[in-house]
Amino acid sequence: MTTDPQTLAWLDQEDSRLAQTIRAHRVAVQYVVRGDESDEPPFGYTVGLFGVGHPELVVVGVGYETACGLLNRVAGLVLGGRDLVPGEVIGDGGPELLVVEQLPNPGEVLYSANRFYERPDEYSVPAYQLTWAHPDGGFPWDPGYPCPPECQPRPGTWRA
Repeated sequence: MTTDPQTLAWLDQEDSRLAQTIRAHRVAVQYVVRGDESDEPPFGYTVGLFGVGHPELVVVGVGYETACGLLNRVAGLVLGGRDLVPGEVIGDGGPELLVVEQLPNPGEVLYSANRFYERPDEYSVPAYQLTWAHPDGGFPWDPGYPCPPECQPRPGTWRA
C-alpha cells in the first residue's frame, strides 16, 4: 500500500502529538466520529495502557466529552494500579455505571494504538469495551433497554 506524501506528513504529526500526550499524561484518548452516511456510532479509546501491561479501553455510542471523561476516569484507576477484568462493574449507579467486557476484534478498532505500538491488526493490542448503563436504567442485554442496538453495539459486532 502506497501512501501519498501529504498523508505521511499528517501521520507523522499525529504520531508526534500522540507520543507527547502519552509522555505528559501516560494515556491519550482517541475519539472517532463517523461520516453522515455511516450507521455506526462514534467511539473513543485509550492509547497508552498497553504500555503499562493492561488492555486499552473503548467506549461506544457517547459524545466526545462523555467518552473522554469516562475513559480518563477509568484509565486513572488502571494507572493507579487497578487491573480490570471482564465482567467487573465500575461505578455505584447512575449514568456512569459501566461493565468491563472483552473486545474480540481490537484490530478492527484500535488503529492509533496499533500504530503507536507498531502492531499489525492481526496482532493487535488487546482491549476492553466499557459498556454503559442507559440513564433511564439497564444495559443492552436487559429486557426493555431503552436504546436501539445501534446506539451501543455489543463487543465484536462493530468496527471502525
